[in-house]
Order: sequence, then structure tokens, then C-alpha cells
Amino acid sequence: MSKQELAKRYLFFVAGLFVNSLGISLIIKAEMGTSPISSIPYTLSIGFAPSLGMFALFYSLLLICLQLVILRSRFPKEYWLQIPVSLGFSCFIDLTMGMLDFLNPQGYLWQLVSLLIGCVVLGVGVFMEMAANVVMLPGECTVQAISSTLHTDFGKSKVAVDMTMALVAAVLGLVMYQELAGVREGTFISALLVGFLARTFQRLIGPQVQAIF
Repeated sequence: MSKQELAKRYLFFVAGLFVNSLGISLIIKAEMGTSPISSIPYTLSIGFAPSLGMFALFYSLLLICLQLVILRSRFPKEYWLQIPVSLGFSCFIDLTMGMLDFLNPQGYLWQLVSLLIGCVVLGVGVFMEMAANVVMLPGECTVQAISSTLHTDFGKSKVAVDMTMALVAAVLGLVMYQELAGVREGTFISALLVGFLARTFQRLIGPQVQAIF
């Protein structure tokens, strides 16, 4: 891979991170929960001072530590790139949440519209990260670490990890706020839609994007 191609892929990946964060922010603005991967940071951010982006950064670093425990000497050197990626992603989340500060959908219908638009945008962001094929976010790297260690299917492992994260977020919400603060129907809708949409974009425009690289 030439330096020029690598530079293009990293630029595309960074753009994908921004789109990803925008999708998450749109889903959160719908106030119907959020995606499983961001459910724990979002739940914590509801009742505590640090921003959602900061909680996302702390959570990402925790996942990287978990990968180190799981993989030990098998921890790939390129996985250290998750640290600057996580920092950038957390900044993008706070940026997009600020950009959407005006958005306050009223009524269930408009909340659902915001949620579905957010799922589409998040699906585009996930596709862009997949297409760049340079580094993964800590959530995906954690799933990969578990899958490779236990010799399980990546897709099934991701479903299990997403369900675990949503469950932990639900318990945190019940304990801290006496309600399902960060996990609602939007969490499960996004879990079902985002992966499907990302794969659809990959099938429809993936070859054209790779041709650009």
C-alpha cells in the first residue's frame, strides 16, 4: 500500500469517525436511548459532570485495558492506534452534540424520525470506517479480541457484547436514576438497523469507494 493510498484511507477514516459521532448524537437527541456501544457512557453522562465525549473516552480506554488482559502478548501493535482514535472520536461526539443543541424533537413521531435518521447516518459512518480498513474503534477491537481468543464467530460475538453493554447500561440507569435512562427501544432499533445499513452501503457503493483509494 502506497503512502498516498494510506493517507487517503486515514482521511476517509477520520471523516467516518465524524459521521459516526453525528449519527450517535442524532440518536441521542431522539431521547429513545442510544446505540449499545455508547449506552454506558451516555447513561453515566446523564447524571454526572463530564461530557458524553469524555465518558466515551474513559470507556474506550477501559476497553483497551480489557483487550490487554484478554490478548496479553498477542496484543497487536497497531491496536495502540485506538488511543488517538478514541481521543478524536470523543472530541467529535462533543462537537456534534453541540452542533445539534438546537434539535429537540417533540412527540413520539418526530423522536422516531430523528432516531431513524441517526441510524442511517451512523450506518454510513460505520461503512466508511470499514471501507477505510486502517484501524477499528475500541468496541470492535474488543469484539475481535474476544472472538479470536474464544474462537467464536465475530458477528455472534458482537451481538453478545452489544447485549452485555446494553444490559450493564440498563442496570446503571436503574441503580442511579431508578429508570431505564440510557436504554430504550431506540437502543434495540439501532442495534438491528445500523449493521444492516452498513452492509447495504458496502454492497452498493463499496467497490466505487475502494476504486477511489
